[in-house]
Parts: sequence; C-alpha cells; structure tokens
Amino acid sequence: MRFLKILKILLVLITGSFLTISSFADDKFNSIVLKISKEAKEKGISENIIDQFKKKTKFIKRVVELDKSQPEFKLTLDQYISKVVTKARIKKANQKYKQNKILLDKIGLNFGVQPRFLVALWGIETDFGRLTGGFSVMSALTTLVYDGRRYDYFKKELLNALKIVNEGHITINEMTGSWAGAMGQCQFMPSSFINYATDWDKDGTKNIWTSKSDVFASAANYLQKVGWSNKITWGRKVYIGNYKGDINDTSYHLLSYWSSSGVLRSNKKDLPKNIIKARLIIPKNYKNYGYLVYKNFDSLLNWNRSNFFAISVGILSDTIKENS
Repeated sequence: MRFLKILKILLVLITGSFLTISSFADDKFNSIVLKISKEAKEKGISENIIDQFKKKTKFIKRVVELDKSQPEFKLTLDQYISKVVTKARIKKANQKYKQNKILLDKIGLNFGVQPRFLVALWGIETDFGRLTGGFSVMSALTTLVYDGRRYDYFKKELLNALKIVNEGHITINEMTGSWAGAMGQCQFMPSSFINYATDWDKDGTKNIWTSKSDVFASAANYLQKVGWSNKITWGRKVYIGNYKGDINDTSYHLLSYWSSSGVLRSNKKDLPKNIIKARLIIPKNYKNYGYLVYKNFDSLLNWNRSNFFAISVGILSDTIKENS
C-alpha cells in the first residue's frame, strides 16, 4: 500500500514537471509569435494577415528534429550523381522539355537562359514539381526562429513570408514547402521569392506553387540576375592524368592554358579551341578526372552552394535534347 502511495506521488511530480516544461515551451513559442507579429505590423503587414498568422501558426516538433539531425554528407560525387541523375529522371526531363517546349523557349529567350537548365533545376529540386514539401512555411519558419540556431536568418525569412502573403501571392494555408521554408516547384526561400519570383502569366500573382510559367520564369530570372550567360554552358568533365599544373589552383584561366597544362576532354581528346575561361574542380577520390567549369557554374552555386548539386544540374542539362 505504501509503495502505491509513493508511486502516485512520483507520478504527480513527474507529470507536474512535464506540464511545467511544456507550458514554458508553449509560452516561449507564443512569445515568438507575438514578437514577430509586432515587427510585421511595423513593416506594414495588415492586421488581417497578422491575425491569421497568430491563429494558424503552430509549433512543429518534426522541423526541430530535422534541423538537428541533418545527416553528415558522406556520399561521393559519383554516388550522388547516380541518385539524382537517374535514367528515369533523364527520360522524364526530355519528356517535360518537349511538353513545355514553346513556353520554355520563349522564357529562355527572354531571360537569356538555355531552357535545358531550367528543366534540369526543376527536375533536381522537386522532381519536376512532384516533391515540393508539405510543411506549412509559416509554422516551419516560426519553429526555426523559436529553436534559435539561426535566429536572425529565419526571422528575416519569416517576415518575408508574411510580406508575400500580404501582397496576395498565396494564402497562409497554401504556402507550403520544405521543413526549412523552401517553397514551390523551384524551392525558393522567401527572400529569393521577393528578389526573383516573376508573374509571367500576368494574373497578378507570382505563383511558384502551381503555375509552370511562373516557375520557369522565376528560375530564369534568378539565373539572369546572378550573372548567367547563354553564350556558354556550365562546364565539362575532363581527364587530368597528364595535368602538370597546381591541383590547388582554383583560378580562372583560358582553355588554352588548361590544354597547355595537360588537361584533356574526358575521352582524352584535346579541349575545344574556344576563347573561354574556366577553373578546375577535382572532387575527392576522383584520381584522373575532374571538371573544368565556367562562370555559369558559379550562378548554379549561387542557387545552391554545393559542387555536387551544380555538377548534377549540369550533367542532367546535357542529356536534354533541345533540338529533337
């Protein structure tokens, strides 16, 4: 009997502690919502949108778990490419290009971006719009602000998200994306949306969620604004077994310099004679091969700061037959 009494007391104490912790967490999250609401009002966000934000924004435990458990990147480049540039995706990329050719060609010409790169980005980011993320962007970003690891960054993105809703491009309910707040078929963070999203179909909204024309135009506008040139491609795989230069040299040099240093095409033939500058990337454990990349590669890195990502976009783009 005495044991049962002690057990009941312990349960009360444990439950009480849990409720206190939970209540504290709820209070802290609510205080974040109120703080953001105040700042949003100062930035001109309407009372209606702020009220919706207060009512609809919820803490998402899964977002914190995903943020804290991002896996260490251990794949080799070849393993990464084999996962994202599959035969199925190559086939689908060519189908999607053909299906949207007229629109893509028009947008590509307008922004000075080869359509195949728009399709490649679309394919690798969201599998051509199939996998855009099902998290509430408002709730995910507020949760990340609450978590505090990158407080200033996510607070800025959250206020931008409220601005996007305030401008009428999307509703809070419809604004979905990844756990980190990347949105739509081109996976723009709110700040990228503010800077680059484009209303190509002229319906009054910049809709990167369901309007393919806005998705393609927004991606093309992004690339153009960060320095893209349709006069060149992204780069090429090269053979460096005879390379006589410094493997740590990351500077841009003319292709003639790389040729004279022993760099060859991947099939071991001479490099093109084009007057173009490139820099050498040698992935880890790549032995006799590397990549000569051009300025457009840096535009892809601006989109996603990963050599693996940018190389994969380039490789997928090379498989798309624009003239077929």
